[in-house]
Amino acid sequence: MHEMTKQNLLAAYAGESQAHMRYLIFSDVAEKEGKKNVARLFKAIAYAEQVHATNHYRNLGEVNTTSDNLQTCIDGEHFEVNEMYPAYMAVAQLQDEKAANMGFHGALEAEKIHEIMYGDAKMVVDKGEDIEIGKIYICSICGYTTTNEAPEKCPICGATKDRFVEF
Repeated sequence: MHEMTKQNLLAAYAGESQAHMRYLIFSDVAEKEGKKNVARLFKAIAYAEQVHATNHYRNLGEVNTTSDNLQTCIDGEHFEVNEMYPAYMAVAQLQDEKAANMGFHGALEAEKIHEIMYGDAKMVVDKGEDIEIGKIYICSICGYTTTNEAPEKCPICGATKDRFVEF
């Protein structure tokens, strides 16, 4: 692939991915404000943006086997834990941005768990099997992730059990 096309696909993927997330966030706001049809519109168009992002990512050749995809996730989580979030936290602390620092801290701690979970899944997938996993619970405040049962309080941010989303 020509470098300019690759860079354009990467930029398009990033833009579409951000639009997808932005529209889902906007949908939640509209839902809370009682504007269910606007919320639905945001969700529908967010899905279209996901389709665009998926097409761009596939055209980059980045969608592979489950084992390879898990390794990509492990590598990404490892980078976030060991480089990205520590650097972001240092800047936020230097600039006395408490809310940003708290958000970065919550993400960092959750990403540590994600890296382990992906690693465990990869070991099983590499044996040609699927993982055995029960319910997955995500803290809607910080992203803390656990299986089987949500804790009474989030160990990262202290959110109560009712703030966890079940998958």
